[in-house]
Amino acid sequence: MTCIKKTGMAGTVESNDVMIMISPAQTNAGITLNLKSPVKKQYGKKIEAAVLEVLIRREIQDVIVDINDRGALDCTIYARVDTAIDRAMAEGEVK
Repeated sequence: MTCIKKTGMAGTVESNDVMIMISPAQTNAGITLNLKSPVKKQYGKKIEAAVLEVLIRREIQDVIVDINDRGALDCTIYARVDTAIDRAMAEGEVK
């Protein structure tokens, strides 16, 4: 399990991008996803699944993830989540 120590952000709110902000949560709080997107009704579950896929692969638990999507492709979502995790981890702890 990897521990998030501070808030990490990646991405922009420009068209075809996504801004991801990952913050530590209380121990044993699990993962909380807060999605804001103009296509939430159509693609919300798919966006959340992409974020969860990266969190599970990286063994991240007990975090709050704010997702501000502006029509990003899956590959962009994966990259932004990975980068936000790297920025949120303590130095020297990146996996």
